[in-house]
Amino acid sequence: MRILMKTILSSIVLLCSAPGFSQPDFDNIDIHTLKVRNNIYMLVGAGGNITAQVGDDGILIVDTQYAEMSDKILAALQEISGGAALRYIINTHVHGDHVGGNVNLARSGATISGGNMRRDVTGQSAAIIAHESVLLRLTTTDAGSTMDVDGWPTSSYFEGKKDIYFNGEGVRIMHQPRAHTDGDSIVYFRKSDVIATGDVYRTDAYPFIDIATGGTIQGFLNAAQAIIDQIIPVYGQDGGTLVIPGHGRLSDFGDVLNWREMLTIIHDRVKDLKDQGLSLEEVLEAKPSLDYDPRYGDSERFITAVYQTL
Repeated sequence: MRILMKTILSSIVLLCSAPGFSQPDFDNIDIHTLKVRNNIYMLVGAGGNITAQVGDDGILIVDTQYAEMSDKILAALQEISGGAALRYIINTHVHGDHVGGNVNLARSGATISGGNMRRDVTGQSAAIIAHESVLLRLTTTDAGSTMDVDGWPTSSYFEGKKDIYFNGEGVRIMHQPRAHTDGDSIVYFRKSDVIATGDVYRTDAYPFIDIATGGTIQGFLNAAQAIIDQIIPVYGQDGGTLVIPGHGRLSDFGDVLNWREMLTIIHDRVKDLKDQGLSLEEVLEAKPSLDYDPRYGDSERFITAVYQTL
């Protein structure tokens, strides 16, 4: 089973909303769907991975990729749910490859209230849940937001977590301060034992520490530990709790441990060099990530951000 997990399709593109990246060819990208466990699915396409929970109450998704992918995402959701309505969207952070489809997907659904979930429809769009920092950035023109109001979070939280109960399962949304951004959340589906991490964990590249939106290397380390604290493996480092990253393949305990180890080692190497008085240019020339570069690719942006946020 673990071998199968390791060979699952990776995300097709990197974080294309970040400076220096071009947008993908949306016409030639399909949505690939993987059943993770029980009623939890992983949707891979353009931008960040989407986690979908389906059931009698409707559909809940984590992140929305790009607006250009919305029709394909909706078709995939209808196929796995048998035509259920989209009720909740959870945004893990503010970047466009994770929130770009908010408007289209929210308008396709309907908000529900307590009581009879299947009948008591109170709004003409799905509810959007995110940390308060995501709401502030999406609604502040000075921050460069151009998103229509229908894509803004309708329910935000500002303390450590927010809990909801949907499709017979507790869903815990946990803030990860100042990691990838200042508004990151990880989402834990307790009954299914699946975690959706957003971009505080990925398998296909070094982390993007978005300093402009409050990201730091220490926040990434803390987020990696927070994910690990929720995971229970079946044996050793294998199986058990499954982890859906922001980009890349389905993971388990051993994968996240390796990620934390990489973050810790590179953090310590860069810190040691900086403490010796080396400039950023000298640290880059020292190649403190050399042994990890074949696995994660070009490290200049990552090392620069580590140095600047130590």
